Amino acid sequence: MLRTEAGAGTAGFKRASRIASLEISEIVQLAERAAVLRAEGRDVISFATGEPDFPTPLHVVEAAHAAALAGKTRYPATLGTAELRAAIAAINDVTAKEVIVSTGAKQVLANAMLATLEPGDEVIMPAPYWTSYSDIVSMAEGSPVVVACPMAEGFKLSPAALEANITPRTRWLMLNSPSNPSGAIYSPEEIRALADVLARHPHIWILADEIYEHLNFVPFHSFKACAPELAERTLIVNGVSKAYSMTGWRIGWGVGPAELIKAMGTVQGQITSGACSIAQAATLAALTGGQALLDERRSAMRARRDKVVRALNAIPGIDCPVPDGAFYAFPNVEGVLKAGGFASDADFCGWLLDKAGIAIVPGRAFGLPGHARLSFAYSDPELDAGLARMSAAVTARINS
Repeated sequence: MLRTEAGAGTAGFKRASRIASLEISEIVQLAERAAVLRAEGRDVISFATGEPDFPTPLHVVEAAHAAALAGKTRYPATLGTAELRAAIAAINDVTAKEVIVSTGAKQVLANAMLATLEPGDEVIMPAPYWTSYSDIVSMAEGSPVVVACPMAEGFKLSPAALEANITPRTRWLMLNSPSNPSGAIYSPEEIRALADVLARHPHIWILADEIYEHLNFVPFHSFKACAPELAERTLIVNGVSKAYSMTGWRIGWGVGPAELIKAMGTVQGQITSGACSIAQAATLAALTGGQALLDERRSAMRARRDKVVRALNAIPGIDCPVPDGAFYAFPNVEGVLKAGGFASDADFCGWLLDKAGIAIVPGRAFGLPGHARLSFAYSDPELDAGLARMSAAVTARINS
């Protein structure tokens, strides 16, 4: 047996360059920090994660149980079970070959980027954007092109800003509506204006992330429905995590041109193969069963939204617009930073967690510093207690 002296002939661990600058998302880090503080006996209220507090519908759980008892526990097809793909295809008025089912919507995003990007290809992403967008693009060796969309512009990408950031290397536009973290929803007219720009640049594909489709407080319109002429270069991303309270079931899907779906399936086949068969049976039940719960939960979220926006706007230094959808408030906190002597939004959020036991996410995690994201997918007692504590802490800091 070959022996070496201690330390001799060994090399330290080295990350691959494609992930050299990547870390676990700041959202997860904050949630884990809050959990550690709770374990230490601290009273911590976390508004950091985007997870509905409603239970998974009972008929969905029962469908999963029935599938397991029926022996549907074998390897599923890589692109998804025939039954679920057919149901998703019917909802989207496409054929099953234009559908891929994945282990969460995040895997759909990763599949698409890994299947299409060459090193240095550019992906335009309006900021604020969901924090994983830029890291997924970077991991696929692409180049995120971040376009700031300030609160004064409704956190939305304008046609002029889109045009100004297009180059011969642009491969994708990532558009999230309803948006995480801002809650912004693009109107049909706004989508059409962007589509007119994209029509002049046929090398650009559109990734429309519509995971919050059913959590809308103003009318929602799908990108493909508003720009059908771009369907052959549009990928719709969706899933059951948010609307049906199925975050842990890990099912999302992509709807797009068959050639793209096939390429994404090639990627998925080498990473996870098909998504969990039991979770797919549950998803089928969610999509084909009664849908009244969507209206009920939307109404509950609307009431929570209104409560949270009122409370945030009553705190000195905070300016919170009313989100159109999703379940996040994304207030401007620059007034707090200035009056409270904070160096950054991250500094403020760290102080708020340590001082008041409230976890929210700094805007820098979403590409737009000077803001913070607060999820209102929590119970009314939690929201009331957390907002009161946050108001007291901030007011005291500013007045000290």
